[in-house]
Amino acid sequence: MEIMPGFTLTDIETSGARIRLRHGGSGPPLLLLHGNPLTHVAWHKVAPRLAERFHVVAADLRGYGDSSAPPEEPGSTNYSFRAMAQDQVEVMRALGYQRFYVAGHDRGGRTTHRMCLDHPDKVIKAAIIDIVPTLDMWAAMDKQGAIGGWHWPFMAQPADFPERMLGSVPADWFMRKKLLKLTADLDHIPPAIWDEYVRCFNEKTIRGSCADYRAAATIDCDRERHPGDADGDKDRKECGRGELRVLDA
Repeated sequence: MEIMPGFTLTDIETSGARIRLRHGGSGPPLLLLHGNPLTHVAWHKVAPRLAERFHVVAADLRGYGDSSAPPEEPGSTNYSFRAMAQDQVEVMRALGYQRFYVAGHDRGGRTTHRMCLDHPDKVIKAAIIDIVPTLDMWAAMDKQGAIGGWHWPFMAQPADFPERMLGSVPADWFMRKKLLKLTADLDHIPPAIWDEYVRCFNEKTIRGSCADYRAAATIDCDRERHPGDADGDKDRKECGRGELRVLDA
């Protein structure tokens, strides 16, 4: 199976990471951002259809897929959604776009949310799929939420506890446990796509994704809790400049 036929596979260096992506099609620019524990190939079914109307850019987030995972800085600041959003703005700029459409699912949705706050002049329209704001997610984390969403508190533990635990089990086994929380079976995922997910769930991605969840539990919440601070939301009023659609399954 050829993954996303007609798309070009490439890497783009940003100020903080090396981002792997596929892009193809013609028309207005559309950025697609995936969730955890997946990669940009999660868009393999819809990307070719969207490419009939858009120049589609499907990118791996920092620390995920074949994007690089720079060493985690104190406070996990370089794995915050602000850092991830900055990566993708720089990717689109490198492809020649100052403004673009964006859709994000799960972690990609949170990155899109932050992008709308930090870079409202870059986002024409945004679609955010399957999230509530990160601060609200943690605030609502009761017993049921912690059991059902066990990966949130687990992966947010200090390094390198979750990294050692995740690295001690086969990638295929963990991916099935994680994704079967959300669906009755995984038959809808083609073998070639599944193999990509498993291949990419390695030491680098485990380290990067745990840093992502640590940032979400700390600095990302602080930025949502204290809008207007020097390190908080720059200007929430500006978020309303474009059109935002939120989809919840």
